[in-house]
Amino acid sequence: MELTMGLIAIGMGLALGLASLGVGIGQGIATGHAAESMARQPELAGTIRTTLIIGLAFMEAAAIYALLIAFMLFTKIG
Repeated sequence: MELTMGLIAIGMGLALGLASLGVGIGQGIATGHAAESMARQPELAGTIRTTLIIGLAFMEAAAIYALLIAFMLFTKIG
C-alpha cells in the first residue's frame, strides 16, 4: 500500500514537472522567435503577435492537462 502511494506521488511529480519543463522551453523558444520575426518584419507584428498568443494558449493547455492528471492520481492515494 505504501509503495503504491509513493509511486503515485512520483507519477504526480513527473507529470507536473515534465509538463512544466516542456511548456516553459516551448514558450521561451516561441516568444524568442516571434520577437525576432517582429524585428525583421515590423509590418507583420500584429499577425505574428496573434499567432503567438494562440500558440501560447495551446501550450498552457498542455500544462493544465498535466495538472488534471496529477489531480486524478491524487484521488487514487486516498
